[in-house]
Amino acid sequence: MCVLGLGLIGGSLLRAATATGREAFGYNRSVEGVQAARFDGFDATTDITEALTRAADVGALIVVAVPMPALPFMLTHISESAPDCPLTDVTSVKSAVLDEVTGAGLRERFVGGHPMTGTAHSGWAAGHARLFTGAPWVLSVDDHVDPAIWSMVLELALDCGSVVVPARSDEHDAAAAAISHLPHLLAEVLAVTASEISLAFALAAGSFRDGTRVAASPPDLVRAMCEANAGQLLPMVDRAIEVLCGARESLAHDNSVAELVDAGHAARTRYDSFSRPEIVTVFVGASQWREELAAAGRAGGVIRSVLPSLDNPR
Repeated sequence: MCVLGLGLIGGSLLRAATATGREAFGYNRSVEGVQAARFDGFDATTDITEALTRAADVGALIVVAVPMPALPFMLTHISESAPDCPLTDVTSVKSAVLDEVTGAGLRERFVGGHPMTGTAHSGWAAGHARLFTGAPWVLSVDDHVDPAIWSMVLELALDCGSVVVPARSDEHDAAAAAISHLPHLLAEVLAVTASEISLAFALAAGSFRDGTRVAASPPDLVRAMCEANAGQLLPMVDRAIEVLCGARESLAHDNSVAELVDAGHAARTRYDSFSRPEIVTVFVGASQWREELAAAGRAGGVIRSVLPSLDNPR
């Protein structure tokens, strides 16, 4: 496996994959990042051509783990040096990535991925092999997806300790806008609002810390994921403003926020009891397998073990 980008997610993936016994190596633009990875005993280089030539020689699964702005650069190199390698990514948007991959002529070997995990920290030093343990890992089931490559990426995600959620790229992006990208913007709003009151930081405790945790994320990374998903994020922002405006009107005229608080509490309670049934009956590669997996993921289903396929009927 070849990991391109050794920040928090890519660096953690290199660690986790190596721990499973895979031959895993990585590329990073930063000399400091590569030196730190090598110091910790991992196989890494700053030479992208070297990494991709090696990947092509062994038919390695390539994992793109760079921010959206760097994606075209990476895909250009992959198309030149390793176009036949199976390809996946760990980016927090899927439709925009698929568009870039298609433009680079690499779609037929590509399966989109997104581990739903992370911290507010970045770089090689922030990573660890257990980052993916118990985390949902989205795998795209778009119409072009090759079943053998999909099964390959599925096995990687499961070996890293994740549970896999199958989803179409556009549906992933709509959900990510609601549960990831909008929360990032709201965290920034909370941080900015509090910073304008002189006593606020002196009094701030758990609710402020938890509500603004992701505002500590590197601004460039937050911008990249939010702006790349603007089409799905804008309706979520509009809806949040609509809900807040309703609460403001109720507070101003009735001195009450009961409707919002009750609805929010009920929604959170539903989340806490949300069922995640295991997907076990879909045969990867059979007729309508992508549609069946997308429907199962939409209903909350997850994959916890390798599914039967044409190559592995179990």
